This record gives sequence, C-alpha cells and structure tokens, in this order.
Amino acid sequence: MAAHPTAPSRVSRLLVARRRVDIAELLSYARDASELLKALSHESRLVILCLLAEGDKSVSELAEILDQRQPAVSQQLARLKSDRLVQARREGTHIYYSLAREEVRDVILALHAAFCGPARAPEVDDPGI
Repeated sequence: MAAHPTAPSRVSRLLVARRRVDIAELLSYARDASELLKALSHESRLVILCLLAEGDKSVSELAEILDQRQPAVSQQLARLKSDRLVQARREGTHIYYSLAREEVRDVILALHAAFCGPARAPEVDDPGI
C-alpha cells in the first residue's frame, strides 16, 4: 500500500531532523561569535587585541603603549581573559598576555585588513596557537 502523497516520507523526516541539528549547532556558533563581537565592541579591548596580534605583551607594556593607567588595562585584560580571548603566562614577576585562540587572531587580522589597510596591518609573530 502506497503512502499518502502528502504524508512526510522517512527521508524528509530525517532531513527535517538533520536541519534541526544544524540549526542548533548554528545557534551555538552564533552565540560564540556574538560573545566575541561583544568583546570587540569596546574600543580599548579591540586595541589591546590588535596589539596582542603583534605578539605577547605585559600589562605595563600595554599601559605604556595605550597611555593608560595600569589598573584600567588590567581590568580590560581580565574581561578579555574571562571571555577566553586572551591567555596569560607568568615569567618571574611579569605576566604576559597573548591571544588565546586562532579564530581571535583571524578576526583581528581581518579587521586590520578591512579598516587599517595592508600597509598598517600588524607584523604577526607565529606563536603556534
């Protein structure tokens, strides 16, 4: 006996189920991207990430480059660290910060290319993220 022509076939039910999984996965990726973009929407944090794309820097180095007080820079770094965008490593009495994930570096380099032009793009060390 043939199935009713408007009844969903097994294949179409599987495709719908597959789409739901893809949508759930896509929503998860969108949530991650949204968190990254929220962090980048703050001017100081964006500049810090651009500087870290050039290589590891300490809080004092960043504060000097940015002409900001060290506590203000530390506060922004703490936010970036909690958002898993930067990581820290201790060397003696200094803590050095670097980009935590390759996709963060990719986004920063894309922003440099789009807004700063190739002549102003940072020279990037390859830290092997």
